[in-house]
Amino acid sequence: MSDVAASVEVSLGRQGRVVIPASLRRSLGLEEGDRLVARQEAGRLVLEKPDQIKQRLMARFAKVPAERSLADELIAERREESLREGSLRESAT
Repeated sequence: MSDVAASVEVSLGRQGRVVIPASLRRSLGLEEGDRLVARQEAGRLVLEKPDQIKQRLMARFAKVPAERSLADELIAERREESLREGSLRESAT
């Protein structure tokens, strides 16, 4: 982003439209028709290309050993939680 200021002020237009300045679009490699994912993060609006999100997530989980199943761990945690909730309900009655 060498040719673009660290921050650029834009206006919120009709129907919530925001125009991203051309210099910023060029710097980020954004082209007409590109799809962006919008999300709120810590009170900010973040726009990202889906491919960038995918790359970030792949990098985050790249260090997880192949023999470790995060899905299986999540399922086991949910089952334990369900059993705890069930025993709490039984003790309440």
